[in-house]
Amino acid sequence: MGKNKKEALIFTSIMCFLMVVGMSFYNVIITTGANSRLFINVAAGLIPALVVALVLDIFVVGKIAKGIAFKLVKPADPMIKKVLFISFFMVCGMVLCMSLYGTLAHYGFGGNFLGRYLKIAGLNFICALPLQLIVVGPLTRFLFTRMFPAGAPVQNA
Repeated sequence: MGKNKKEALIFTSIMCFLMVVGMSFYNVIITTGANSRLFINVAAGLIPALVVALVLDIFVVGKIAKGIAFKLVKPADPMIKKVLFISFFMVCGMVLCMSLYGTLAHYGFGGNFLGRYLKIAGLNFICALPLQLIVVGPLTRFLFTRMFPAGAPVQNA
């Protein structure tokens, strides 16, 4: 979303922030449980994960996901179909990349790296797709349309 680069960056930043927060809570809970240190553990890894997610989204995954999605949908297709295809491919790419980041950050290349990575990626996909489609995507679009109403004049940036 976004009519220009500034708006697209804001939209992407909101989406990334909400997904990183949601997935951080999920990963900390499945790793250590919901305990008294939950918020501390999430906060500890939030900024580095957000930076990695933004860089991947903007420069790698976003371009690939949109490229694949727009090869599969037609310009005349309903907007919801376009949104769902982009969201699905974004989740796939981001889960693969961020699960790799998480596996390396917490376990390194040590014993059974591939098995651990595949398990983490699978568990992350189970949470990330519904989180994106049901909560974060709609919430981000809601917030974004309040910040940048459809009828407002376009400011080039």
